[in-house]
Amino acid sequence: MTSHAVRLEAAGAAVSVVSADRAVTDWSARYVGQWWKAAETPPQSVCTGPLVLAEVDPAAYAEASLAVTQAPHTSTTYARAQTLLARDEAAGVIRAVSPQEALAYRSEPAGASLTITGCDTEPVATATARLARELMRGMLLRDGWAVLHASAVVHESRVVLTFGRKGAGKTATALTLASRHGLGLLANDRVFVRPDDHGGVDVLPWPSAAALGLGLLDALGWFDVARERLEAGEALHPTQDGRVTEAILAGRREPLWEGGRELKAQVFPDQFPAWFGVPLATEGEAGALVFPRIEPGAVPAVEEDAARGLGDGDFMSGRTEDRYPDIFELARVDGGGLEEVRHEVAHRLAELPHHSVVLGHDLAANADFLTELLDLQRV
Repeated sequence: MTSHAVRLEAAGAAVSVVSADRAVTDWSARYVGQWWKAAETPPQSVCTGPLVLAEVDPAAYAEASLAVTQAPHTSTTYARAQTLLARDEAAGVIRAVSPQEALAYRSEPAGASLTITGCDTEPVATATARLARELMRGMLLRDGWAVLHASAVVHESRVVLTFGRKGAGKTATALTLASRHGLGLLANDRVFVRPDDHGGVDVLPWPSAAALGLGLLDALGWFDVARERLEAGEALHPTQDGRVTEAILAGRREPLWEGGRELKAQVFPDQFPAWFGVPLATEGEAGALVFPRIEPGAVPAVEEDAARGLGDGDFMSGRTEDRYPDIFELARVDGGGLEEVRHEVAHRLAELPHHSVVLGHDLAANADFLTELLDLQRV
């Protein structure tokens, strides 16, 4: 059986993805390669280094699933799905199964090897890209990077980081600058950061789909574009709730809510440039920090009395990583990076310009205000 392989690289770290199903390796290249490097490689050359093997094989999935359920196991949540976990300490193997997604996993942490088996191509491809990223995360963290909870755009290699709790507007602020003034989008929710050799902080993207509410999609002027693309047979990320797709196709722009949670469009990384004309950036050096607060009807302004700096909550850690806990022991360090690295990054970022701002719903006004405030000819 013919196999296909793709090699993913970022900042000296590399992971190979191998599968007999070309759609699986293409998916990883599409998902991760827009912000990191991705290149096809001969499968026979993949003999050492971190590796993700992916199989679309219902019989193999059934066998792997049975092995987990018949062994002593625990239950946890991974990527918002129930996952049963069985450990073989003697063999150094972690096996898991997610019945809801029909996915089985076999991790060998000592060899940085992971096998994913499933019944259908799309769930296997999605999980493979996610776990390849997790292997990369582990290597980057062990090499002195940390994970910062921020959105980011880049202008002439200088990174503007936007912070805030969910709903504060950090993603909307970054996308406003990217869409209105052509800044490169580096990340929509998280970034990797590391102290450099001359007192600054290097920033790398965290590849992921971006969650955009229908109201934001409309305000950015992207709603009709997305609708036309969907009508033409293209698709957004499969983790998106089907009701969001239905709303876009029906032209309903009002936000969708379920149990206090907004249902959002899930945009692939490559759809930012292909659909919306927003360029993606691949690296930069931190230059300024923005702490936005969005208030309907507000005139964009600096909030002098609301000035704040970074706190522990602005960094990811193993304790706060609820979506992708290190159940397969791929990181083997704290999931947000070494504590001393986070402290040094926080110290260096504290020396950069900080801007606490209130923004309204007029994105053009917001973009003009931020461009002047940040003096983007130099930042």
